[in-house]
Amino acid sequence: MMDESERAVQAAIDGEMRLLDPEVRASPARVLALLDPEFTEIGASGRLWDAESVLTVTSSGSVSAESPVKVSEMSGVVLAPGVVHLTYFADNQGRRAWRSSLWRLTETGWRMYFHQGTSTG
Repeated sequence: MMDESERAVQAAIDGEMRLLDPEVRASPARVLALLDPEFTEIGASGRLWDAESVLTVTSSGSVSAESPVKVSEMSGVVLAPGVVHLTYFADNQGRRAWRSSLWRLTETGWRMYFHQGTSTG
């Protein structure tokens, strides 16, 4: 049986994996439902993103069912009640990066508040 912290981490992992799902990414409404209204991202390119700019990328088909993002070494920790930090390694068609996300519990559920990618060799 999972305790509250384990459930929180699992909810954040589930949300993260949904955001990587090509079907979810193709739907701006589904993506926005997972992003906090104050969402920001520092991409692996160094570019600063907000929710609207991320929608352009997620709906572009950069991730497809034929070439999904490969995720490994996913781990999470509760930083405070209602705040989870996730880290993992992602390989998107040879573009490899360490990823870090902050998820927070809102009235509508767990939503990604911040994301950062760091390219690797």
